[in-house]
Amino acid sequence: MRFVVDGDGSPVKEEVIRLGEKYHVPVLIVTSVDHYTLKQYPEFVRFLYVDKGADRADYQIIHELQQGDILVTQDYGLASLALPKNVRIFHHSGKEYTFQTIDELLAQRYLGTQMRKAGKKTKGPKAFTQKDRDFFYETLDAILRDKK
Repeated sequence: MRFVVDGDGSPVKEEVIRLGEKYHVPVLIVTSVDHYTLKQYPEFVRFLYVDKGADRADYQIIHELQQGDILVTQDYGLASLALPKNVRIFHHSGKEYTFQTIDELLAQRYLGTQMRKAGKKTKGPKAFTQKDRDFFYETLDAILRDKK
C-alpha cells in the first residue's frame, strides 16, 4: 500500500506526507513539470514529474496505481478510471469515491460544463479551510489506524 497523490491541484499534500510518516506508508506525488520543486522531502516521498498537457498526470497515475494503493484526487474522471484498479480513492474533502457515487458526480460535472457552455454561471467550489484539511487528515488517519 502507498499513497498516490494527483499533485497538480492537491491542497492536502502535506497532510498525506504526515500520514505517510506516521504509518510508514510511501507517498508518490505525480505532478506536471510546471510544479517542479526544490523543496526537500523525506525519503519515503517520491515525486514523479510528467510533461505539460491535459491529463498527462492522470494517465501516469493510472499507469502507476497498484492494488491496495490510496489515491488522492479531486478529479472525478481520474477517480472513475481508477476505481476498477481495486484502490481506495479520496477527494481532498475526505469523501471517498465509490462505484455507487461516481456516476452521479460525473453527471453533475457534465451538467455544469453544459451550463457554462450555454453562458450560465455556476458556483465554484467553496474555499478550502483548515477544518476541511483536518477532516481529510482525520478520515484517512482512522482508515489507516483500522488497517493496523
